[in-house]
Amino acid sequence: VLQNLSQTPVLRELLKEAKMPGTTIKIESPELCMLCCFSFKQEPQLIKLDQPGPLTLAMHQFVTEMQETRKGVVTPKELFAQVCKKAIRFKGYQQQDSHELLRYLLDGMRAEE
Repeated sequence: VLQNLSQTPVLRELLKEAKMPGTTIKIESPELCMLCCFSFKQEPQLIKLDQPGPLTLAMHQFVTEMQETRKGVVTPKELFAQVCKKAIRFKGYQQQDSHELLRYLLDGMRAEE
């Protein structure tokens, strides 16, 4: 799940912008527009960013480390710690479903908006 998220261009760009609070970002999705009817033009979304929360900052750090080619092994220790604060069920290193991690991670970052 984390490897897939780290390779999502829109998420990477949003996390980069999230480091600079108070900025307004414009989200355009050309892939989405190609799926729609050609007569329908989708307007870009404008989002004003506030100060990022600890989970968002940990996700930014993780994605940045994943993009560094010189880095060997990347451990999502801080990101996992922040997820555990939002979702206690992940403490204790018991087996969890990957879709649960994805849901708690994205919901947690969205709650920090």
